[in-house]
Amino acid sequence: MAAQSTRIERTTAGAPEPLGFTATQASSLVARTRAVDAVGLEERAASLAKRSIKRDSKLWALDLAIRCMDLTTLEGADTPGKVVAVCAKAVRPDPSDPGVPSVAAVVIYPSLVPVAAGQLKGTEVRVASVAGGFPSGLAPLKERLAEIRDAVRMGADEIDIVLNRSAFLSGRYRQAFEEIAASKEACGGKHLKTILEVGELGSYDQVRRASVLAMAAGTDFIKTSTGKIGTGATLPSALCMMEAARDFERETGRRVGVKVAGGIRQSKQAIQYLVLLYETLGPHWMTPERFRIGASTLLNDVLMQINKERTGAYQGPDYFTVD
Repeated sequence: MAAQSTRIERTTAGAPEPLGFTATQASSLVARTRAVDAVGLEERAASLAKRSIKRDSKLWALDLAIRCMDLTTLEGADTPGKVVAVCAKAVRPDPSDPGVPSVAAVVIYPSLVPVAAGQLKGTEVRVASVAGGFPSGLAPLKERLAEIRDAVRMGADEIDIVLNRSAFLSGRYRQAFEEIAASKEACGGKHLKTILEVGELGSYDQVRRASVLAMAAGTDFIKTSTGKIGTGATLPSALCMMEAARDFERETGRRVGVKVAGGIRQSKQAIQYLVLLYETLGPHWMTPERFRIGASTLLNDVLMQINKERTGAYQGPDYFTVD
């Protein structure tokens, strides 16, 4: 049987509106979270992954993948020079083609925020900083909040923190909620992304509970992974989070973004996540304000696919600058 095809349509959307929950209300909301049908979830994710994008939509989908991309460099060997190069790539992914859009953001460590902020000033590319004890999220809360405030003060537009899995997996939902809420307050109005680290949560039920808790605490995005453990984003886990975001919007009226990250290296994968997003959350999430792809090596593959769609032939990887 031929694979079904999905047409992805363009839309725009504003930033999420804040929503206030008390810790008690959030704990109750998490406790009432329905169980996930794991078999059904995995079957639906596999089915959607087989869908093709109609030919007249593929170039737009690849363009959207770039516009939703958080170009990331989080290595111990990162230098100011490397961040300068990454920022240049983020603004002009293909210097030979001004029609290729800029990415959504550059993600770096807090100490390199001033470098990125200087390079990206006057562009549409945002400066995103991991903070709050990344990647474990287990530093003392006071230190985590101070790191967030410092990153914002130095020029970060967005902050990526990590859910305290120790508290969450121990059932200390109030503590996990209050830490995210305090982190959102420390952002001073900047966007907050909360990384669930789905590879450590143990089940889809836990992924859904963590998603609900983070959304109730005021995060602007729920994110799959840090990219620092063996298991990053997977289609079923991302679908589980998207369904949680869909149901949260239906119950509260608040739209929360979703970010997938960890192991996404090929344009085919990016398109699969876009199909999941469109079929689950609809056109209002097909925007960088609602969806992000965290990646360090994906961009060049997307550029090669765009060139292939336009010319009928692949350019070699060396044709594009190194990410």
